[in-house]
Amino acid sequence: MDKNCVFCRVISGEFPSEKVYEDDIILAIKDISPVAPHHILILPKKHSDDFMHTSTAEIADIFAKVPLIAEKLGIKDKGFRLVINTGDDGGQTVDHMHVHLLGGRAMNWPPG
Repeated sequence: MDKNCVFCRVISGEFPSEKVYEDDIILAIKDISPVAPHHILILPKKHSDDFMHTSTAEIADIFAKVPLIAEKLGIKDKGFRLVINTGDDGGQTVDHMHVHLLGGRAMNWPPG
């Protein structure tokens, strides 16, 4: 855990969040600034700064849970989008690897 990382602090329970799914490896929460009717952040509990510093096993663990989360949200069969921003030029704003799961017809992505 990185005490300076906002997502690590969410994962530890120090900062509140609206949980959608949780297990030993990931925490999925509702984004506080959604750009779609369903905007979920899937956070690995083990800190890594970005996609490039996350192991393939951790990436596989995250992606293995996507169908379960999408089903729980009722969007599995309707469709959704997965986005990973990496680095400043990739639009990453929090230095903790995370996946955006976006669903619903009123998507507004990319932001800005």
